[in-house]
Amino acid sequence: MAIFSKTCEYAIRAVLYIAHKSTLGIKVGIKDIAAGIDSPELYLAKILQDLSRKGLINSVKGPNGGFYISDTSLARPLSDIVEAVDGNALFTGCALGLKQCSAVNPCPLHNQFKAIRDQIYQVLNVNTIGTFNEELVNGILSLKK
Repeated sequence: MAIFSKTCEYAIRAVLYIAHKSTLGIKVGIKDIAAGIDSPELYLAKILQDLSRKGLINSVKGPNGGFYISDTSLARPLSDIVEAVDGNALFTGCALGLKQCSAVNPCPLHNQFKAIRDQIYQVLNVNTIGTFNEELVNGILSLKK
């Protein structure tokens, strides 16, 4: 079972892949990223355009172009990617999808789910985009299924 939408999964994996290549001084194209994370190129292109517009990644056109990440973006938390793609529903939404669910008007799962939701946010907010580069370089982590 996945916590993130498919779009968000691809976005996180792509950003981490781009970050890894950027720290090696390499700008990467859509084909390389798609192959590197096992995602469809056209779908990924739309995701990366959106992330570029939102300032999470950068792109340069031309023969030496491609996607890269600035040092500033490497310091951003993973939660920024999730919020850019899916909004903050993962961090604030009701487990049962009820609009009126709150601490004042809780659904049956509110208290338990809020604790889990807060933990997920904490993990994604503490870990930055640049956190995983060393593990990727050393082959400890993988971005493919």
